[in-house]
Formats: sequence, C-alpha cells, structure tokens
Amino acid sequence: MPVTTAGKPAHTLCGLRSVRPAADAGLIAFTGAAGGLLLWWFDLGSSPLWKAAPGWLVLVPLGVMCVASLLRSTGQPYALVLGLAAEAADLAVGSLLATMVLFTDVLYAAVLYGSPRLSRAVLRSSVAVTVLVAAGLLVVFQDPEMLLLGAACAGVLLVPTTSGEMIRNHRDKAAAERQRAEQTALLAEMDRKQAVDAERARMARELHDVVANHLSAIAIHSSAALSFPEPEHSDGATREALGVIRENSVQGLAEMRRLIGLLRNASGREEPAATPSLDGLEALLARARAMAGDGRTFTLTDLRAEEERLPAPVELAAYRVVQEAVTNALKHAAPGAVTVELHRDAVRAERLGIRVTSPLDGAPVDDGSPRAPGAGAGLVGMRERVELLDGELTVGPTTGPGGERVWRVHAVLPAPHEPDRPDGRAENRQEHDSRREKRETEP
Repeated sequence: MPVTTAGKPAHTLCGLRSVRPAADAGLIAFTGAAGGLLLWWFDLGSSPLWKAAPGWLVLVPLGVMCVASLLRSTGQPYALVLGLAAEAADLAVGSLLATMVLFTDVLYAAVLYGSPRLSRAVLRSSVAVTVLVAAGLLVVFQDPEMLLLGAACAGVLLVPTTSGEMIRNHRDKAAAERQRAEQTALLAEMDRKQAVDAERARMARELHDVVANHLSAIAIHSSAALSFPEPEHSDGATREALGVIRENSVQGLAEMRRLIGLLRNASGREEPAATPSLDGLEALLARARAMAGDGRTFTLTDLRAEEERLPAPVELAAYRVVQEAVTNALKHAAPGAVTVELHRDAVRAERLGIRVTSPLDGAPVDDGSPRAPGAGAGLVGMRERVELLDGELTVGPTTGPGGERVWRVHAVLPAPHEPDRPDGRAENRQEHDSRREKRETEP
C-alpha cells in the first residue's frame, strides 16, 4: 500500500482531494451564510411550524445547507440528502430566504453534477411533489389562491431542476461533439498515414522497376562476360573492368533493395531484413514442416558444388521461386512428399535448375492452371522474376517417377559460377598482378 508523508494512505488522500469544494461552491456557501445571518439579525423570516422554537435555531439549518453547498459538485448525492434534511428543519423552525435559495442551488447541482440516475430521479420527484402540493392545497382549502403557493413550489423545485437538466444536456452534447471531432481527427490522421504508406509503396515499385532492374541486367551481363575465356594476349584490363562493373552493380543492387525496404517500411523505425538467399532454404522448409503437420514432408536436395556462390539477383529470384512453390504446396498439395531440388543444367552448365514437386490429389488437372481460385498471382510473380533474368519457367501437373500425379514448378536461371572472393576483387587483382609480372619477366 503506498504511504505518503504523515503515514496516511495515498488512496485516502486522493479520496479527500476528490471531495474538496470548488472555488465557486465556497463563494456560494459564504454568500448564503452572510445573507442568512443578515436576515436573521433583522428577524426577516417566515413563521415557524414549531412555535416554541428559539429564534437562533434557524441558523442550524442554514449552517447545514452551507455545508451541502460546499459539496454541491463533488459530494452528490450526499449533498442532496443534507439539503433535504436542512430544508425540512428550516420549514419547521422558521424559514430563512437564504436557506431556501441555497436549497434550490443544491437541487440544481444534483441534476447537473450527479449521476444520470440521480438526475432523472430528482427531476421526476420535483415534478411529482409540485403537482401533489398544488393539487393538495386546492383540495384542502378550496381556494384558487392556493395556486400561487403551487407556483412558488414550482419555482423552488422545478425551475432549478429543469435548468440543470437543460445545461446537462448541452454539456453532454458538447462532450459528444468533442469526442466526434477527436475521432474525425484520428480518422484523418489514419487516412494521411495510409496515403503516405501508399505513396511509399508506389515509390518503391517505381524505383524497383526503373533502377533495380537495370542494375540486375548489368550484374547478369557482366557476370556472363566474365565467364568467357580471356584472349591470349590480353593484359587483363578488360576482365578487371568487367569485374569492377559486376561488383559495383551487385553492391548497388543490394543498396537499392535496402532503400526499397526502407520506403516500404512506413514506420521507418525498423531496419529492413537482409536479402534472402539460397542458404536460407533449409530454414524455409523447416517452417513449412512446422506449418504442414498433415502427412506432408519437405526435403531439399542441393546438387550444386559445395560453397558455390551465385550472383545476388539469381540468389534472390531462386529463393522467391522456391518460397512461392512451397507456399502453394502448403495451400493445395495432397499429403505426401514435397521435394525441392537445385542442380546445374546438364546441357548448359551456366544455368541453375530449380525443381519443386508436390503431390496432387485424385482429381487430374489438365489445363495448367492453379488448382485453387486466386492462386494465379503467385505464379505470375514467379514468372516475372524468372523472365526478368532471361530464365525459363514451367508450371503444371505432370507424372512423377512412380506414375503418380504431381504438381511441378521448374525454373531455369542463368547463373554463371562466381568464385569465392573475400574482398570481391581479390582474384582479379591477383590475376592482373601475375600477368604483369609475367610480361615483365618475358624477354
């Protein structure tokens, strides 16, 4: 339990602060007390119902009513109970006008500051008491002048309660309008953020289409040029230049993808993830195994040379093709073995083959279309990635080695061998230095 100075619990002090009278309540109580004392001093009061009551006794209900006025906005419904008791005692011992005026203010505050249930009860009770008093006086005294007393009762009960109800309604409407304005501002801010996110995504797409594709083409063509044998009498300058072009284009492509990731990240607070490569296929298949859980198995067969490195665009495209094919297998494949195979093309060694097969159910598929509506978007994305690199993609049902029907995704990408170089250009520099030394030693 939190304890403040002087050893008093914090929640007790908070409760005391919540009933602390407001400045206007203190002013009303002080004014009522001063007016009541003045009226009592000049003996300006009504005749008491209790004839034997001493004259100073009217000050007791006045004091209680002043206390109720102090609690008018923070102590409801207790202030109303005190006010009713004080008004009843005031009528018994000789009513002061100041006490009655303070009572009307307590009624007004009960309707305005009390709970909705209390507000409705006070308003309805005021109407009922006014009607009963006016009707009772007419029935008992049979005198139309009693309607004046009924009007006075209405002035004491109905006027403050109806005024409080009207002001409460206006206050509630103002609060509702303020909340609606805040919601409108929030929606406008959300629309603005969505517009900014959409613009970021559009800029990322345009940046990818206009710049990143050209960098990919430069990297692929320079890598292809490096795969050709060097002329016999060449000094290696052309090959070194091509190596520099390929390296810078690959680095530029990586930075461009990083920038595209930043544009697509609306919050700007998180760093974009690293560009995926074929080294992450095992983790991809591990996630697929965890998600399947229905008799489907996922295996990877990598027939490439150990520690073989591929150009960054080819690595990314190959990973995305496998990712989309595995995702489609999770959605549509029948229980069985889903295999992912990476291999070098037997005829064209400079091309990488990617084959993903998944079992089909009993219904044959002959039109080459996806087996589920809406699944074509992923196939279109795969085809665009492969065609961007001048590769080939074949997707459709076929017959497996055991005669079963399978769905096969087969992609062939141009992927020249890329030697493992620690600094990216060490091999070219070493070749150039060795050739230069050879020329210098030749006669």
